[in-house]
Amino acid sequence: LPEVPTMAVEKVFVYNNTSIVQDEILAHRLGLVPIRADPRLFEYRNQGDEEGTEIDTLQFQLKIKCSRNPQAAKESSDPNELYFNHKVYSKHMTWVPLGNQTDLFPDADFRPVHDDILIALLRPGQEIDVLMHCVKGIGKDHAKFSPVATASYRLLPDITLLQPVEDEAAEKLQKCFSPGVIEIQNIKGKKVARVANARLDTFSREVFRHEGLKNLVRLARVRNHYIFSVESTGILPPDVLVSEAIKILMGKCQRFLNELDSVPME
Repeated sequence: LPEVPTMAVEKVFVYNNTSIVQDEILAHRLGLVPIRADPRLFEYRNQGDEEGTEIDTLQFQLKIKCSRNPQAAKESSDPNELYFNHKVYSKHMTWVPLGNQTDLFPDADFRPVHDDILIALLRPGQEIDVLMHCVKGIGKDHAKFSPVATASYRLLPDITLLQPVEDEAAEKLQKCFSPGVIEIQNIKGKKVARVANARLDTFSREVFRHEGLKNLVRLARVRNHYIFSVESTGILPPDVLVSEAIKILMGKCQRFLNELDSVPME
């Protein structure tokens, strides 16, 4: 969350903004749009460097103007029919190569992760013309640089049926758990419940509300088995994020060991 770097909009140069969205709010909204660009291809920008270069900056342009649709029906009240470009989406952000970036990244497709992020609403005559500089940063400095929406962990559930559960009780038991946890098999004409995939259980403990079932099931957790979930914003895949985070952790451990080695022993 805080230390794996990404690319995000840092500076917004507003040339024209006649929308109802103030410049500061517009810049804030643009900054939170996740940019699909591998941060490992870029360097950190030096402090005080206003211009930016091809090795530390990505440049995007957003230039759009709303106009009336002359073909719209007179009785229509739908903005989608009345106006052109009345909704400003992230897909309207276009990459403007800096320096020799077209040669450095010939196959690059730098763009927002999602095309349908709504940035602003316009009415006829209103327009937005801005230039954006994306730089490399980490979530510790600002949340817009965080590549992860959610990161959480839990222990692996362990579900044990203490005795056979059959027929109506089996169907009732199946409904007490998340889909896929309990499976019903047909054995010799009887419906028999069995634990299919305990990993899918959310530990709702619904089964303990039923007198006829609560003594048939034991719920526990495997103490040394963690399920770590990482939800990426789309900038980098979760497996890459985890490996990059581990590299950062290894670097911290190495620095700590180096510090210990440098301290003279008495």
